[in-house]
Amino acid sequence: METISSNHLITSLVIILVSSFTTHSSQVIEGSTVFIRTSCSSTTYPRLCFSSLVKHAELIQTNRVLLTGTALNVTLVSAKSTSDMMSTLSKSHGLKPREVAAMKDCVEELSDSVDELRRSIYEMGHLRNSNFELTMSDVQTWVSAALTDESTCTDGFQDIASTDDDGDIKSTVRGRIVQVAQLTSNALALINQLANSHG
Repeated sequence: METISSNHLITSLVIILVSSFTTHSSQVIEGSTVFIRTSCSSTTYPRLCFSSLVKHAELIQTNRVLLTGTALNVTLVSAKSTSDMMSTLSKSHGLKPREVAAMKDCVEELSDSVDELRRSIYEMGHLRNSNFELTMSDVQTWVSAALTDESTCTDGFQDIASTDDDGDIKSTVRGRIVQVAQLTSNALALINQLANSHG
């Protein structure tokens, strides 16, 4: 009889522990979700900011450095996949010479952007109180440069997209580039928030 009751006691303890962990975990995610939404509200594209970061809520919690680092990583993944897609498309035979040229220019711009985002992520990984201002200044410079490269790419594509009928591939590509630029703009806004929060 005692064995049964001690087994029952252990089972009850496990249930209590699991449910308290689940409650704690859901409270953390709830707090993080609010934190992400609030932080994103001051970016240029708050909806995109929130939807791209909320899936990482458990990692971010309410940490500004993790929020900013995650925003940069999400942006880098998007920039890389867009660059790869455009690189493949620029080799396809259905495109006119002007389109191929614009694609290749764009791939170069995006490649620079990817490098700048990588450097920013690397620097963020070495952020300390002692080097905070200098590091944040470098990160702001690189992410601003990445945004400029993406805008140049979008502009070059805009000219072509507006002069041709067969706009399917071009509008898809342009949509992807615009999204990368918007993610970068949001990441820069979060970087600026982080830089201003330190004092």
